[in-house]
Amino acid sequence: MTARHAIPSPKTTQDLARIAGIQMASGPNVPANLDEAARLIEIAAKAGAKLVALPEYFAIMGMKDTDKVAAREVPGEGPIQAFLAAQAKRHKIWLVGGSLPLVCNNAKKVFNSCLVYNDKGQQVARYDKIHLFGLDLGSEHYREEKTLQPGKEVVTVDTPFGRMGLSICYDLRFPELFRAMAGVDFIVVPSAFTATTGKAHWETLVRARAIENLAYVIAPGQGGYHVSGRETHGDSMIVDPWGNILDRLPRGSGVVIANLNPAYQRSLRNSLPALQHRRLDCSHLSVQNPK
Repeated sequence: MTARHAIPSPKTTQDLARIAGIQMASGPNVPANLDEAARLIEIAAKAGAKLVALPEYFAIMGMKDTDKVAAREVPGEGPIQAFLAAQAKRHKIWLVGGSLPLVCNNAKKVFNSCLVYNDKGQQVARYDKIHLFGLDLGSEHYREEKTLQPGKEVVTVDTPFGRMGLSICYDLRFPELFRAMAGVDFIVVPSAFTATTGKAHWETLVRARAIENLAYVIAPGQGGYHVSGRETHGDSMIVDPWGNILDRLPRGSGVVIANLNPAYQRSLRNSLPALQHRRLDCSHLSVQNPK
């Protein structure tokens, strides 16, 4: 192996930017959840994070599934979206708004949407969760299709830190979604994995998506016991393109933070050009990349 293709240590190569993921144990009270999110965003920003990602349903984890339908917002309006825009502008960060409920054409359902805001507080991307979670395992029963309308578009967005791919929670189990993102530099997976499925599969899935795409993965999750009685897995983490866990938080509210290192990533992709060796085509999937 020549020096040009040597794999540098991620600890010794100059970093481009710090990124952070936030872990929460949200409840049914939207203002209280926003207050907690604001506290954690400030911690991340003071630690130097230039991009911060919130977990799935950061603003509401209701007592029942229909609570999120009642809290739905019209695109561009509402307290949750106003909060995200204000926080991004205040801290001069790129903010990935985990997910929040937005209206759809069915009054009994919502889109589970991830919104991205730039450091001026402008919304620059929206991804609607494509894959809807369903589980019948012992006493646990989940049917997201009862309250959610699935999205249809793969979404990537150009940022000052590289191209970012957007996904939400259960999407993590569908590698074809990430292949359709066509060589993104990093992927965000805001989640609320159950304690049961998280213990079994979370770390394996997060690291697999990083390794197979040679991309950083930011995986901020809900983690802990919720007022509804639900328990989420947590273990928010940031994983590098080689599958190394750079930071993790097993339980409770807090922040994971790490550095994006583009030189390290380029070296890995040169040394192991797996993305160039692909033989199956995902081009039939529509990809949206807002400018």
